[in-house]
Amino acid sequence: MQVKTFTFNGFQENTYVISDATQQCVIIDPGCNTPAEQTQLVDYIETEGLEPVRLVNTHCHIDHILGNAYVASKYHLPLEAHEGEAIVLAAGEMSGKIYGVPYDPSPLISTYLVPGEYLRFGETSLEILFTPGHSPASICLHHRQSKQVIAGDVLFQGSVGRSDLPGGDHDTLISSIRRELLTLDDTTIVYPGHGPSTTIGEERRTNPFLQ
Repeated sequence: MQVKTFTFNGFQENTYVISDATQQCVIIDPGCNTPAEQTQLVDYIETEGLEPVRLVNTHCHIDHILGNAYVASKYHLPLEAHEGEAIVLAAGEMSGKIYGVPYDPSPLISTYLVPGEYLRFGETSLEILFTPGHSPASICLHHRQSKQVIAGDVLFQGSVGRSDLPGGDHDTLISSIRRELLTLDDTTIVYPGHGPSTTIGEERRTNPFLQ
Protein backbone atom coordinates (compact mmCIF):
# COMPACT_ATOMS: atom_id res chain seq x y z
CA MET A 1 0.00 0.00 0.00
CA GLN A 2 1.34 3.40 -1.02
CA VAL A 3 0.68 6.45 1.17
CA LYS A 4 0.95 10.00 -0.16
CA THR A 5 0.78 12.90 2.30
CA PHE A 6 -0.39 16.43 1.59
CA THR A 7 -0.33 19.18 4.21
CA PHE A 8 -3.23 21.55 3.62
CA ASN A 9 -4.99 24.63 5.04
CA GLY A 10 -4.08 26.96 7.88
CA PHE A 11 -4.35 24.15 10.40
CA GLN A 12 -1.50 22.29 8.65
CA GLU A 13 -3.70 19.20 8.34
CA ASN A 14 -2.44 16.02 6.72
CA THR A 15 -4.55 14.71 3.86
CA TYR A 16 -3.75 11.19 2.65
CA VAL A 17 -4.16 9.42 -0.66
CA ILE A 18 -3.61 5.68 -0.29
CA SER A 19 -3.33 3.41 -3.32
CA ASP A 20 -2.22 -0.04 -4.40
CA ALA A 21 -1.08 -1.86 -7.54
CA THR A 22 -4.58 -1.76 -9.03
CA GLN A 23 -4.27 2.06 -9.22
CA GLN A 24 -7.43 2.47 -7.16
CA CYS A 25 -7.08 4.99 -4.34
CA VAL A 26 -8.85 6.30 -1.26
CA ILE A 27 -8.80 9.97 -0.28
CA ILE A 28 -8.70 10.40 3.50
CA ASP A 29 -9.50 13.64 5.36
CA PRO A 30 -9.27 16.07 2.43
CA GLY A 31 -8.35 19.42 3.92
CA CYS A 32 -7.78 21.24 0.63
CA ASN A 33 -9.70 24.52 0.72
CA THR A 34 -7.98 26.71 -1.88
CA PRO A 35 -7.77 26.28 -5.65
CA ALA A 36 -4.01 25.76 -5.37
CA GLU A 37 -4.43 22.96 -2.84
CA GLN A 38 -7.19 21.35 -4.87
CA THR A 39 -4.97 21.44 -7.94
CA GLN A 40 -2.09 19.88 -6.01
CA LEU A 41 -4.29 16.96 -5.00
CA VAL A 42 -5.77 16.43 -8.47
CA ASP A 43 -2.41 16.75 -10.22
CA TYR A 44 -0.97 13.95 -8.08
CA ILE A 45 -3.93 11.67 -8.75
CA GLU A 46 -3.82 12.32 -12.49
CA THR A 47 -0.02 12.08 -12.78
CA GLU A 48 -0.03 8.74 -10.97
CA GLY A 49 -2.95 7.48 -13.04
CA LEU A 50 -5.04 6.77 -9.95
CA GLU A 51 -8.76 6.12 -9.74
CA PRO A 52 -10.38 7.54 -6.57
CA VAL A 53 -12.98 5.07 -5.31
CA ARG A 54 -13.64 6.14 -1.71
CA LEU A 55 -13.77 9.35 0.34
CA VAL A 56 -13.20 8.82 4.06
CA ASN A 57 -13.04 10.95 7.20
CA THR A 58 -11.23 9.60 10.24
CA HIS A 59 -13.26 12.20 12.14
CA CYS A 60 -15.14 15.34 11.16
CA HIS A 61 -13.44 18.35 12.75
CA ILE A 62 -13.35 21.36 10.45
CA ASP A 63 -9.70 21.02 9.36
CA HIS A 64 -10.31 17.48 8.09
CA ILE A 65 -13.49 18.21 6.13
CA LEU A 66 -12.66 21.44 4.29
CA GLY A 67 -12.15 19.54 1.03
CA ASN A 68 -15.01 17.06 1.38
CA ALA A 69 -17.38 18.95 -0.89
CA TYR A 70 -14.76 19.44 -3.60
CA VAL A 71 -13.58 15.81 -3.62
CA ALA A 72 -17.12 14.42 -3.45
CA SER A 73 -18.16 16.54 -6.43
CA LYS A 74 -14.96 16.08 -8.45
CA TYR A 75 -14.91 12.29 -8.21
CA HIS A 76 -18.62 11.57 -7.56
CA LEU A 77 -17.88 9.87 -4.24
CA PRO A 78 -20.14 9.47 -1.21
CA LEU A 79 -18.71 10.40 2.18
CA GLU A 80 -17.79 7.61 4.60
CA ALA A 81 -17.19 7.96 8.35
CA HIS A 82 -18.35 6.54 11.66
CA GLU A 83 -21.99 7.37 12.37
CA GLY A 84 -20.98 8.97 15.67
CA GLU A 85 -19.23 11.75 13.75
CA ALA A 86 -22.46 13.00 12.14
CA ILE A 87 -23.00 15.48 14.97
CA VAL A 88 -19.48 16.83 14.51
CA LEU A 89 -19.94 17.15 10.75
CA ALA A 90 -23.18 19.06 11.32
CA ALA A 91 -21.21 21.66 13.31
CA GLY A 92 -18.87 22.32 10.38
CA GLU A 93 -20.46 25.57 9.25
CA MET A 94 -20.40 26.99 12.77
CA SER A 95 -16.80 25.85 13.24
CA GLY A 96 -15.80 27.55 10.00
CA LYS A 97 -17.27 30.82 11.26
CA ILE A 98 -15.58 30.49 14.65
CA TYR A 99 -12.17 29.95 13.05
CA GLY A 100 -12.76 32.38 10.19
CA VAL A 101 -12.24 29.66 7.59
CA PRO A 102 -14.22 29.60 4.31
CA TYR A 103 -16.18 26.35 4.28
CA ASP A 104 -18.04 24.76 1.41
CA PRO A 105 -20.46 22.53 3.34
CA SER A 106 -19.61 18.85 3.23
CA PRO A 107 -22.09 16.27 2.03
CA LEU A 108 -23.63 14.19 4.79
CA ILE A 109 -22.20 10.80 5.69
CA SER A 110 -23.62 8.27 3.21
CA THR A 111 -21.84 5.14 4.41
CA TYR A 112 -21.15 4.39 8.06
CA LEU A 113 -17.80 2.76 8.79
CA VAL A 114 -18.10 0.03 11.40
CA PRO A 115 -15.22 -0.79 13.77
CA GLY A 116 -13.95 -4.33 13.39
CA GLU A 117 -14.94 -4.43 9.74
CA TYR A 118 -12.66 -3.62 6.80
CA LEU A 119 -12.36 -0.72 4.39
CA ARG A 120 -11.60 -2.35 1.04
CA PHE A 121 -10.31 -1.01 -2.28
CA GLY A 122 -8.38 -2.67 -5.07
CA GLU A 123 -6.46 -5.53 -3.49
CA THR A 124 -6.23 -3.81 -0.11
CA SER A 125 -8.14 -4.25 3.16
CA LEU A 126 -7.74 -1.87 6.10
CA GLU A 127 -9.10 -2.75 9.51
CA ILE A 128 -11.33 -0.06 11.01
CA LEU A 129 -10.22 0.69 14.58
CA PHE A 130 -12.52 2.59 16.96
CA THR A 131 -10.48 5.28 18.73
CA PRO A 132 -12.74 7.91 20.36
CA GLY A 133 -11.49 10.55 22.75
CA HIS A 134 -10.29 13.33 20.46
CA SER A 135 -13.75 13.35 18.92
CA PRO A 136 -16.82 11.24 19.73
CA ALA A 137 -16.18 8.50 17.16
CA SER A 138 -12.70 8.84 15.64
CA ILE A 139 -11.43 5.87 13.68
CA CYS A 140 -7.99 4.73 12.58
CA LEU A 141 -7.29 2.57 9.52
CA HIS A 142 -4.73 -0.23 9.90
CA HIS A 143 -3.06 -2.11 7.06
CA ARG A 144 -1.57 -5.12 8.79
CA GLN A 145 0.41 -6.47 5.84
CA SER A 146 2.52 -3.34 5.34
CA LYS A 147 2.37 -2.28 9.01
CA GLN A 148 0.89 1.16 8.41
CA VAL A 149 -1.90 2.98 10.23
CA ILE A 150 -3.73 6.18 9.33
CA ALA A 151 -4.30 7.66 12.77
CA GLY A 152 -6.24 10.89 12.29
CA ASP A 153 -5.81 13.13 15.34
CA VAL A 154 -5.53 10.28 17.83
CA LEU A 155 -1.75 9.84 18.08
CA PHE A 156 1.05 12.19 17.01
CA GLN A 157 4.82 12.17 17.16
CA GLY A 158 5.44 12.94 20.84
CA SER A 159 1.85 13.87 21.57
CA VAL A 160 -1.81 12.84 21.44
CA GLY A 161 -4.94 14.51 20.15
CA ARG A 162 -6.49 17.34 22.12
CA SER A 163 -9.54 16.37 24.12
CA ASP A 164 -10.98 19.77 25.07
CA LEU A 165 -13.28 20.06 22.05
CA PRO A 166 -16.96 19.04 22.27
CA GLY A 167 -17.24 15.27 22.53
CA GLY A 168 -13.62 14.84 23.57
CA ASP A 169 -12.38 13.06 26.68
CA HIS A 170 -8.74 12.57 27.64
CA ASP A 171 -9.16 9.32 29.55
CA THR A 172 -11.15 7.84 26.68
CA LEU A 173 -8.46 8.93 24.23
CA ILE A 174 -5.61 7.34 26.20
CA SER A 175 -7.65 4.17 26.62
CA SER A 176 -8.28 4.08 22.84
CA ILE A 177 -4.58 4.46 22.08
CA ARG A 178 -3.56 1.74 24.51
CA ARG A 179 -6.27 -0.67 23.34
CA GLU A 180 -6.12 -0.18 19.56
CA LEU A 181 -2.70 1.28 18.70
CA LEU A 182 -0.15 0.23 21.30
CA THR A 183 -1.15 -3.37 20.65
CA LEU A 184 0.20 -3.05 17.09
CA ASP A 185 3.70 -4.08 16.05
CA ASP A 186 6.42 -1.63 17.15
CA THR A 187 7.53 -1.14 13.54
CA THR A 188 4.07 0.01 12.43
CA ILE A 189 4.27 3.41 10.77
CA VAL A 190 1.80 5.96 12.15
CA TYR A 191 0.47 8.61 9.75
CA PRO A 192 -1.11 11.31 11.94
CA GLY A 193 -3.52 14.11 11.10
CA HIS A 194 -0.82 16.72 11.77
CA GLY A 195 2.96 16.66 11.80
CA PRO A 196 5.46 13.99 10.71
CA SER A 197 4.95 10.25 10.68
CA THR A 198 6.27 8.14 13.53
CA THR A 199 6.16 4.51 14.68
CA ILE A 200 4.25 2.69 17.37
CA GLY A 201 7.51 1.64 19.02
CA GLU A 202 8.84 5.19 19.14
CA GLU A 203 5.66 6.48 20.75
CA ARG A 204 5.53 3.58 23.18
CA ARG A 205 9.07 4.43 24.34
CA THR A 206 9.11 8.22 24.30
CA ASN A 207 5.64 9.77 24.14
CA PRO A 208 5.19 11.56 27.49
CA PHE A 209 1.41 11.13 27.40
CA LEU A 210 1.74 7.34 27.27
CA GLN A 211 4.23 6.75 30.07
